[in-house]
Amino acid sequence: MESPHKGKTGFVRAWNATRYSLAGLAAAARHEAAFRELAILLLVGTPVALWLRQDGVERALLIGSLLLALIVELLNSAVEATVDRISLEQHPLAKRAKDIGSAAVMLALLSAAAIWLLVLL
Repeated sequence: MESPHKGKTGFVRAWNATRYSLAGLAAAARHEAAFRELAILLLVGTPVALWLRQDGVERALLIGSLLLALIVELLNSAVEATVDRISLEQHPLAKRAKDIGSAAVMLALLSAAAIWLLVLL
């Protein structure tokens, strides 16, 4: 069954999408410690990146790498919530889904660390 909201277009669709996105950010901030930690890292890292680098491309790489890690964490949290909604019982596929989401976050963080090291050194 398709969502009844799919038929909306233009300003109404954009307004609804914005509201849903803000609700998602609020839910992540309220319920996900990893999201809060990465958000703090982004809030601290952004002024540091702006202060350390004059080149816009380097600034974009530094800030963008932190933002990407936060985005991947949001997706991982969504996967975990969906898996938990379906069932809380231990199942190999549920474990696989959660482990893959966690691996994506780890790779995003390793990528951010590598970018910061390469740009700053």
